[in-house]
Amino acid sequence: MLTDFDKHLLNYIQTNLPLTSRPFAEVAKELGTDETTVLERLAWLKSHGYIRRIGPFFDSARLGYVSTLAALKAPPECIPAIAAAINRYPGITHNYEREGEYNLWFTLLTADQNQQEKILDEIRAMPGVSKLLSLPAIKKYKVSVEFQL
Repeated sequence: MLTDFDKHLLNYIQTNLPLTSRPFAEVAKELGTDETTVLERLAWLKSHGYIRRIGPFFDSARLGYVSTLAALKAPPECIPAIAAAINRYPGITHNYEREGEYNLWFTLLTADQNQQEKILDEIRAMPGVSKLLSLPAIKKYKVSVEFQL
């Protein structure tokens, strides 16, 4: 069960995690506790599924990366193996099974267009994949999600 401190901690780190050599010491100072307490609570929150990941969001386009949302068709019995193979590519950021004609959707982030096309061709060639669509982003909208607890 979340404590009041956990809720304050989760609210704080969503948008205020400082870029310093010891960010959790800074968080602790702001929340009136010590770094060990912050790290222990974050470890507990992660181990209990309240936190999936702590990490930055980068503007990949400004860094020169290219991205696409891809959808593929495959028999349901092939989806687990295909999804596992896709997840081995380091540029895969999301990968979800969906109902419908195109039943596996994923996002791919690569250093350039050639690398993206090479990976998509490899995925197209996987056993069970009958069709793959690449839906590159044309325009991006900044969406900020913050969950107040």
